[in-house]
Amino acid sequence: MAVAAIQEYFKQLQGVMDRVGRDKSDVIAQCVQLVVDTLREGGKVMVMGNGGSAADAQHFAAELVGRFLMERKALPAIALTTDSSILTAVGNDYGFDEIFKRQIEALARPGDVVIGISTSGMSKNVFHALIAANQIGCKTVGLLGRDGGTIAGIVDINLTMAEQHTPFIQTAHGAVLHLLCDLLEKELFSPLGQTE
Repeated sequence: MAVAAIQEYFKQLQGVMDRVGRDKSDVIAQCVQLVVDTLREGGKVMVMGNGGSAADAQHFAAELVGRFLMERKALPAIALTTDSSILTAVGNDYGFDEIFKRQIEALARPGDVVIGISTSGMSKNVFHALIAANQIGCKTVGLLGRDGGTIAGIVDINLTMAEQHTPFIQTAHGAVLHLLCDLLEKELFSPLGQTE
């Protein structure tokens, strides 16, 4: 029983990955180009999410500031999920829906990229922050699930995993973020792509 369930799980997960590779390659390429152009022009990446998506946001920022596979200079990225004093102060004073928006208002500049991660596409705090980012003049990306929710309609690039099962959505998000890191490094720092 357990072995059959395990095999079925991975069969279903492989199906998700196959669909992402088939259906989302063009959108992923757009996202890579957007982030590459932003970094080349001196902008930064800001990323946010809740729960498992907060962990994905922190992981992605860490790969950019540290390194992914290539030894190279640090890239400017901020996860808006990490400062407990800001999160609790803003949450207490303004409400949980404002915890990312206030940070966008403080830190974002025109030309930055703001990435919101939400498996449902309905996270109010991510939605409000992306609206603020659009108003500032940032480029926005939604890394979403299901039907993309309310967030899908407000971002410049809508990267929705059209799946229903949250763990599979999160696994696909993690794979896409790793792929972005790999492609960014190659575009910015390989001999053919390097501009510095």
